[in-house]
Amino acid sequence: MATTIDTPGGLTARRKRGALGLLAWLCGIVFFLPVAWMVLTSLHSEPDAATNPPSIGAPLTVQGYREFFGASTGVSPWPPLINSFSASLMSTLLVLVLSIPAAYALSIKPVRKWSDAMFFFLSTKMLPAVAGLLPIYLIAKNTGLLDNVALLVILYTSMNLPIAVWMMRSFLSEVPVEILEAASIDGAGLPTVLARIVAPVVAPGIAATSLICFIFSWNELLFARVLTGVVAGTAPVFLTGFVTSQGLFLAKVCAAAVCISLPVLIAGFAAQDKLVQGLSLGAVK
Repeated sequence: MATTIDTPGGLTARRKRGALGLLAWLCGIVFFLPVAWMVLTSLHSEPDAATNPPSIGAPLTVQGYREFFGASTGVSPWPPLINSFSASLMSTLLVLVLSIPAAYALSIKPVRKWSDAMFFFLSTKMLPAVAGLLPIYLIAKNTGLLDNVALLVILYTSMNLPIAVWMMRSFLSEVPVEILEAASIDGAGLPTVLARIVAPVVAPGIAATSLICFIFSWNELLFARVLTGVVAGTAPVFLTGFVTSQGLFLAKVCAAAVCISLPVLIAGFAAQDKLVQGLSLGAVK
């Protein structure tokens, strides 16, 4: 029976892989602990959730979730959730419609001084959001768009578009030029090329870009808090309503945070394969 002898180099490589695997598990646990703590706190009563040190073995209850769904106040969370979903989904679709042709022009068919255009897109993210809050508020007030989901769609689209262009450009740069040249020879126009050739090839990149833009839109609070009210309030704004200056609220806030985080977690879990492929696309040349 043949036996294998591990060389010093093989043992070193195996130890490195084991150490990296252990480090990855530790990082995953560290990132997961706050989420697990939030879920556990949401299942405690308010007095148990407010104890210091925390009462880990306290009795479990779903009272916090009942409060989130308006058991005592009668306020339903569904309108804010629908507003967040509508604004996030519509802005993400608009971002894709605008960013894919822009990324195509900056990568596959590069325009002159394309690098200057890319850095201009990136420079728009350097302005603090609070610096543009007052002008946007005045514009929205004068145009009658305050407390309107359409305003949030426009804002989220403009906020996520630079990131989407940068991401899509890196994905589209991996598309073989020969495929596009063959399509052009066959007489395919630009819309056909983008829809039937480019989109299927970079589908993982589109999924990754869509998910990131959706998460950014879903989690946005500053503009939604200032520019919306009763009609167009979003889920993060609804969440802040549980924070009060009187009484205990930690369990209710954690329950609301869990419920509001579920759509993003479900979307990320459903698209995890495409997300990993998209984020790793172009990483190895």
